[in-house]
Amino acid sequence: MRPLTSLSARAFRRGTACLAAFVTVVGMSAAAPASAGRMPSAALPTAYDNAVSDSFSDTFADPSVIRGRDGWWYAYATSDPLRSGDAPGAIHMARTRDWSSWEYLGTVFDAGNRPSWATPTSGLWAPDIRFVAGRYVLYFTVTDTTLHPGDDSAIGAATAPTPSGPWTPAPAPAIPPRPASGGGFLWTFDPAGFTDTDGQRYVYFGSYFGGMWATRMSADGLTPVGAATQVAIDNRYEGSYVVRHGDFYYLMGSAANCCAGPTTGYSVFAGRARSPLGPFLDAEGTPLLTSRVGGTTVLTQNGNRFVGAGHHAVVTDAQGRDFIAYHAIDRTNPWLTTPFGINRRPMLLDVLDWVDGWPRTRAGAGPSDTPQPAPSLESGLGITPTDPLASGFTGLAAGPADPVTGNTALVHGTASTAAFAPAGPLHVRLDHQGTEPLRVLLGRDPAVKITLDPKGRRLTAQVERDGTVRSSTTALPPIPTGAWRTLTVEATADGLTAEVTESDLADVVARVKVSGDARPAAAPVRLSSSNAVVDNVVVNPAAADAAALAPVPVAGALLSSEEFDEPDLPGFTWVRRNSAVTVSGGSLRWPVEGADLVGGGNTAGVLLHDVPGDGDWIAEARTTLDLGTDSVRNYQQVGLVAYANDDDFARLSNVAIWNTRQTEFGRETAADPDAPDGPTSYGGAIIGTSAPTLWLRLAHHRNAAGEHLYRAGTSRDGVHWTWGATWTFRADTHPRIGLVAHGGASPTVTAEVDHLRFYASSWPADPGAG
Repeated sequence: MRPLTSLSARAFRRGTACLAAFVTVVGMSAAAPASAGRMPSAALPTAYDNAVSDSFSDTFADPSVIRGRDGWWYAYATSDPLRSGDAPGAIHMARTRDWSSWEYLGTVFDAGNRPSWATPTSGLWAPDIRFVAGRYVLYFTVTDTTLHPGDDSAIGAATAPTPSGPWTPAPAPAIPPRPASGGGFLWTFDPAGFTDTDGQRYVYFGSYFGGMWATRMSADGLTPVGAATQVAIDNRYEGSYVVRHGDFYYLMGSAANCCAGPTTGYSVFAGRARSPLGPFLDAEGTPLLTSRVGGTTVLTQNGNRFVGAGHHAVVTDAQGRDFIAYHAIDRTNPWLTTPFGINRRPMLLDVLDWVDGWPRTRAGAGPSDTPQPAPSLESGLGITPTDPLASGFTGLAAGPADPVTGNTALVHGTASTAAFAPAGPLHVRLDHQGTEPLRVLLGRDPAVKITLDPKGRRLTAQVERDGTVRSSTTALPPIPTGAWRTLTVEATADGLTAEVTESDLADVVARVKVSGDARPAAAPVRLSSSNAVVDNVVVNPAAADAAALAPVPVAGALLSSEEFDEPDLPGFTWVRRNSAVTVSGGSLRWPVEGADLVGGGNTAGVLLHDVPGDGDWIAEARTTLDLGTDSVRNYQQVGLVAYANDDDFARLSNVAIWNTRQTEFGRETAADPDAPDGPTSYGGAIIGTSAPTLWLRLAHHRNAAGEHLYRAGTSRDGVHWTWGATWTFRADTHPRIGLVAHGGASPTVTAEVDHLRFYASSWPADPGAG
């Protein structure tokens, strides 16, 4: 087992905007637009508070979510005890309509259907829910199988006719155990299914020991086909999740230790590619497979009560707005059970904005801890989504009853909404069943038409404006007879996009786009077919993502600067003086020590400097340490530290962690003596990409409770900065800023620091940051 942070021998424990001023209008004549240009709605969206799972559980880790065709959101979680004092479950299930009130549905497995090839004591972790070939498929981790001696983890699969079961496990692993070259087995954890536009199915899996991989799967999603492809380097990522957005595939994974109690720095990062098998690169062009590994931040902690935010899923609501569901740890209440063996990891939810082509939680603001608009399942125009025949439409007939969806509607001829959809960006979503073509018509001029033709296996989008027609067509992969598919249409100023999915989880089996303004004029929404079955029809204004990233700390006036031009280091004081440290050529030269600050040793030197005060400021150091690539040099590092004492510090370092080179923002605090790691707790977050020369920043702020907040930033050129996680210190502490160079004396290497500067700054206001 390999350590996940720069702490050696650390035990690893798994364990919007609202709809715009709607009014309800039912039975309105289709001859005139809705009153005042507003889109009528059946219900206003509700608000929710994190953690969303608090009403029915104490912990709900590694969540996976799907929108059921019965009008509920279904969520699944790893097999921890649901509440403090409970026995472990076997993958929990719950459902909600509003993300505030929940119905707990029990567990996926019990003694009667537990996989026969899983040992009695193996963990069942990290579920991933999909709709595949007309049935629900749940992938999950099995930590130990009966196939080999020792812990030989594998990926299992179970199928069900409904999202709540009954679940039938496959008779063999979907991804079998994988022997490691040096003995034992690679970590075959954390599955995520995906279906591509050619109908090819994939499962992504893996973890720190062995890296993240992807394999093609059979048409039913239960059997691997061919050799797997590595998509991310080992010792960096787990918790894979893949979505298609626009023309790119986005591989997202969580980094660092998931479960270090109040010092958990788990965070989510992404790379993107033109192929589902990669290569995946981050926003700076750095591959996820290199030793100095890349990754663009999707989600990280912001200084409020939630830390360790990660292992996520992505869902889309009835406006086309994406949300990220994930677990996190309340740093004020981190433990589920005593003596602190299991972390309390409830499920959280936040909007996922796409900014400059990258997914960012609340545009980069991170976890929310104030009321937020909930994902909506509702429709405008008076439509009842789960029963389109009931209200909102004229010209529909009763469709066949469905065991999951209930009432359905039949399109035989042309059906029309009773009310006008107003002019402007529009989002239409519906579930479709059958082989006959279905046409969706929006507006008048421009006239927008989308044709879903399962029989001819084509998806076509067309925009007609002022007599000019623009259109595009793509192939539609086959879907089993009788299976449902989801059609989503977005008509905006950027163009007309139509997508077909099975799971409605951004795993798009067909996508077509017509560029140019496609916003339809005010008109009813019409459906036309000779015999198509539809359900869950929604018509809403298209959601808009945030236009820019959330503000980050910005350096202002220079307050003071230490340029290391005097050998006696005026302005600095030592904790454990290191006589080998010298000053020459305008640099501090520090032979990396075979010592550390983490844990009980406290043997490393720390060079401290006073800070400008309790206000907002930024400390910056320019560091150089060539750690090479690929080789194991645990845990050599140079860094900047906010230091209260040897057991209370936050350290931002450029560090070698096994074969990788990472930028870790670690936190150590005093913990209960009975905690699993002893008298201190240590964990880390990852920020930016490593380089031999790296600029490091710590931005300081005091929140309303008086706590010290330190947010970390890194840069490879001193100009462009990546800002990441925030750690907090108690209000009664007085941290100073220090420099460190430690973690291992072999091979011999010297770190350099060219300056330590302090700048004035301002802390960006954010309602979710406490």
